[in-house]
Amino acid sequence: MLSCWLAGHTWAQTTAPAPAEARQLWQLLEYVAVDYGGAVQDGRIADAGEYAEMLDFSASAQRQILELPERPGRTELAGRIDQLRAAIEHQAAADAVATLAHGAAAQLAQLYPFPMAPVFQPDLAQGAALYAQHCASCHGATGAGNGPAAQGLEPAPIAFTDAERADVRSLAALFQVITQGVQGTSMAAYESLPEEDRWALAFFTGTLSYDDALRQRGQQQWQSDAALRAHFPDLGALTTATPANLRQAQPQADARATLAYLRQHPQAITAHQPTGLALARQRLQESMAALRAGDTVQATRLALSSYLDGFEPLEPAVASRDKRLMVAVENAMLQYRAAIQQHDLAAAETAAGLLQSQFGHVEQLLHEGANDTSATFLGAFTILLREGLEAMLIVIGTMALLRRAQRRDALGYVHAGWISALVAGMLTWVAATYLVEISGASRELTEGLGSVLAAVILLSVGLWMHSKSSAGRWQQYLDGKLQHALGQGSLWGLFLLSFIAVYREVFETVLFYSALAADGHYNALLGGGLSALVLLALLAWALLRTSARMPIGKFFSATSILVGVLAVVLIGKGAAALQEAGWLSATPIAGPRLEWLGLYPTSQTVLAQALVLAVVVLGFGYNLWSARRLAQ
Repeated sequence: MLSCWLAGHTWAQTTAPAPAEARQLWQLLEYVAVDYGGAVQDGRIADAGEYAEMLDFSASAQRQILELPERPGRTELAGRIDQLRAAIEHQAAADAVATLAHGAAAQLAQLYPFPMAPVFQPDLAQGAALYAQHCASCHGATGAGNGPAAQGLEPAPIAFTDAERADVRSLAALFQVITQGVQGTSMAAYESLPEEDRWALAFFTGTLSYDDALRQRGQQQWQSDAALRAHFPDLGALTTATPANLRQAQPQADARATLAYLRQHPQAITAHQPTGLALARQRLQESMAALRAGDTVQATRLALSSYLDGFEPLEPAVASRDKRLMVAVENAMLQYRAAIQQHDLAAAETAAGLLQSQFGHVEQLLHEGANDTSATFLGAFTILLREGLEAMLIVIGTMALLRRAQRRDALGYVHAGWISALVAGMLTWVAATYLVEISGASRELTEGLGSVLAAVILLSVGLWMHSKSSAGRWQQYLDGKLQHALGQGSLWGLFLLSFIAVYREVFETVLFYSALAADGHYNALLGGGLSALVLLALLAWALLRTSARMPIGKFFSATSILVGVLAVVLIGKGAAALQEAGWLSATPIAGPRLEWLGLYPTSQTVLAQALVLAVVVLGFGYNLWSARRLAQ
């Protein structure tokens, strides 16, 4: 069994597990399927300790199935586990016991579903690094179970190179052992380890019984056998496959060679997975299936994936052609996720039906507009103008403040911030295009957290500026303090504000432009972007000239109000992005959706904006009251 695993990690799991009892029972059944062969051979007990463990685990399985919630099929499953127990007591052949155990585990997963595959492609390089750092001391550098820390452990650590046991061990079983641990052994549960790391470890350890020659044969077979490729439509089919059950399903294939290749190269499966609307529809159907099975956690995760990974990359193209349709899809997605949170199956089915209908309208819209260069131009223009305007107002306001305060030496930090943000944005585009796939959740988290942080900074800056605009206090402050107040820490704060304000907009813009570029209208895309840049440059010039001519008291007052408004807008956008990423719950309410004001029809976003607005109003009111007291 696995042991000496990954101590010291305390990161939170990204999604909550399915019922622990069902997962543990599934793990027991898979464990019996794998390890029974070491306990009984040729109808005789080969290892008394292992055999006693098989009897104990099968008895635990009989008890645990009766403790699970009653569902149609549970009685039949309990009967199959009784058959498994009887086979073990009669010291049946290992392949017969493995067939019974795997069959019971598969039925259990259908009755009490829980995640059986990673949401994103596993990183085997990360798995190898984690294994070398934390696992090799027990399991050995090559997985032979002969690490220096294995001495004296009873039972001994698993030898991942054992081909016979590997043939009946699935990646999902390895993942569950890492997550749940194994009772009565030195293998502890590591549920706190991030889910993506647990899957990376499961995939890596699942490759240790294969060699390169076997992988090469598997690659040739995969490329030439269409029936074999059809057997693995997604990662879930791979994580539950073993050479033993693959031989039954695909007798023409070399099962070990196939899995040797696919476990090492899971991207061979994900490369052919659906994208766009096809992915959105598939995830929505899977989400409804999970909800009907009572798994609201999985239903929520799949609903988020339907929007973030399926529909959201299409938003720029849809918005440029029919803004109302895009907003309607987003609202329906919000209604669907809210129904899941409220455990309202009827409302969820209604929302899902509406979404499927809207997806059809989106598909028709994109098909009809595929050759419409004007839509691409308009989309490129409006996206860059909208995103650039917010960032420009913050940067120009900061620059104007420093110029009026005669601190031109600090302008370099502001310029360094927005220039660094542009460079980081271009690197983001390169990474998203050529290196890795940036998930929808990552996009929304970056935008959401960036907006919230920028709103907090702007709120403090706005209150400070307004306090200096009251009753002539700005002149006293400029003359006596500001020349020396901007120390090294404050200057880096200006850099951070400039960087965050620009990067969050550049990040969203480059990803939206990548989506618009899929239509191939590169000239229209470039023309729209350049037109927006020219208009933004003219606006920046006008704002700088206006601020230079404005009396300094009015400048501070007007700028502080603008900064306060931007803080309210950004907190609304940040809250909405965190809702789309699944970090913040969403309760729909009746009301308008005004993105340029950061106003979205959910109680959480409205409350966030109301709180920030209240701070702005109270802060400005206190500044005015304080100024009047000093003037008396």
